[in-house]
Amino acid sequence: MKTISIWITLILTLAFIPCNAQNTNKQGVPSAKMAGTSVNAEKIEAYYFHLTSRCPTCIAVESVAKKTIESLYAGKVTFKSINLDDASSKSIAEKLKVPGQALLIVKGGKQVNLTNEGFMYAKKDPEKFKSIIKEKVDALLL
Repeated sequence: MKTISIWITLILTLAFIPCNAQNTNKQGVPSAKMAGTSVNAEKIEAYYFHLTSRCPTCIAVESVAKKTIESLYAGKVTFKSINLDDASSKSIAEKLKVPGQALLIVKGGKQVNLTNEGFMYAKKDPEKFKSIIKEKVDALLL
């Protein structure tokens, strides 16, 4: 009997706790549209968020991503490098819910986070990183 009353109390308690659900994309990143940004739904932008102090891998992520996007998607995709230590970068970082270093491809309310792939492959296998960027951007162009 005691167990039943505990379960009933738990269920009633959970029923009255407000739900704080967010609209997220497949990578679990909050959708830019839901985050209140006014991102053009047709435009694709690549953002590399970094700090002032950077290691060789951080520099490689930016370099490979920028060269790949500029060579494959000139005029179709813009690349922006944003220093998180600059006060002027706070608004875009807040809009896109960027807590730290990140490589994002954004189209409207969709965000593709390539940070992990960048740090895994930019230095040791840049060709693989380029192919991942191409695969993800091509999917957004459709």
